[in-house]
Amino acid sequence: MRSEPALMTLTEVARAIAAKQLSSHEVTRACLHRIAQWQPHLNAFMAIESEPALKAATAADEELAKGDIKGPLHGVPLAHKDMYYDAGHVSTCGSLIRRDFVASTTSTALQRLKDAGTVRLGTLQMAEFAYGPTGHNAHYGAVHNPWKHGHVTGGSSSGSGAAVAARLTFAALGSDTGGSIRMPAHFCGVTGLKVTWGRVSRAGAMPLSQSLDTVGPLAQTAEDCALLLGLMAGLDPEDPTASAAPVQDYLAATKASLKGLRIGVPKSFYVDDLDADVAKALDATIATLKAEGADVVQVGLTDHRQLSAASQIVLAVEAAAFHKRWLIERPQDYGPQVLMRLQNALAVSGVTYLEALRWRGAALAAHIAATSGVDAVIAPVSPVAAPSIAESDIGAGQNAEAVIQRLTRFTRPINYLGLPSLAIPCGFSSSGLPIGMQLIGRSFDEATVLTIGAAFQRATDFHAKVPTLP
Repeated sequence: MRSEPALMTLTEVARAIAAKQLSSHEVTRACLHRIAQWQPHLNAFMAIESEPALKAATAADEELAKGDIKGPLHGVPLAHKDMYYDAGHVSTCGSLIRRDFVASTTSTALQRLKDAGTVRLGTLQMAEFAYGPTGHNAHYGAVHNPWKHGHVTGGSSSGSGAAVAARLTFAALGSDTGGSIRMPAHFCGVTGLKVTWGRVSRAGAMPLSQSLDTVGPLAQTAEDCALLLGLMAGLDPEDPTASAAPVQDYLAATKASLKGLRIGVPKSFYVDDLDADVAKALDATIATLKAEGADVVQVGLTDHRQLSAASQIVLAVEAAAFHKRWLIERPQDYGPQVLMRLQNALAVSGVTYLEALRWRGAALAAHIAATSGVDAVIAPVSPVAAPSIAESDIGAGQNAEAVIQRLTRFTRPINYLGLPSLAIPCGFSSSGLPIGMQLIGRSFDEATVLTIGAAFQRATDFHAKVPTLP
């Protein structure tokens, strides 16, 4: 067992608390100590709830002493992206408009984790209304990368990526509509799971784009993500889009070997225009997967540039539709970047939007056909490591929009197709910034990408690296 409780993985600390090797109170106190140290440098938390967290941890210890165990995460302290409604608590959604919004209901995903015994540490920063890929926030300030101050974390789950990387929370819920789990995982050096559309209920989570939104975790390891997914997945009467597909034993999947699995490497698009460090990390990751028993082959995908463009249309229009009333009544309360994106979407025609939606089924069928000979596809999450906050700031950087478009080009197509994708840490750039790869799976086959991710993490230690305070 590690000497500092906050440095343990989610599964490790859950087992230690259950075995009474550690108390929830001392684990929670350890997390709060790191939060106090790191928060001034990161700006990762929206709200820190120290006293309520310690009180809840003491109660969890008392329950454990009586044999009253709520679930596999009994007494584990967690914080989540500030867009998951929790009855009686403020959920700002990273916005000025909802700065004082008190939820009357609790999101299904969050409730299922609470039912498993978690302790609430507070809430985590995010891009305004989850509409930004870098971590900028005009109202609450940018979140800084734990590995290099002044660099982006990736968005919109910016606080989730930074807090997990700095070991301020053992895991955090994020959301992925165009890459908002995978990009923070890549830029911050943690593991992030974008699930199949419909795999986890979105009830009680702030919507951005109903056709693309997914709920999922960021954590240290694939095993941690498997544990969380198993707790959250499944039918929900509060969300008619939640799938009835069987919930697999995701934890068991993380114990399997790679022998017999075929992993595809795209011939184009995902391997084009990569920074040298990212290209090097991709080659090294492929070599490791081969050494672990996987058969790695090239695969020719359909034109994913078209999928990326279609995804942007769908996201923009659906986001603008959700925000229409506030755009009319409170335009001054949006940050300039989010306001510009929402207003631009109002000019997209209904025909264009419906064409983008209608093409989705055919695009998925073509992708399935192209990847029929492999179990998963490996690709970079982004062609670059984290840029600086300054160069990706729309309000200041001359080429900021081009920088942002490049960051997200490899994530958007997967949202459009509705497929699962696991982002895993795979190395570091020459300047010391993390690099991640994504394992893209088949619909409702999160188990396979978790198998591959866990096997890779047994053979490497990139996921175990911890940043140091500036």
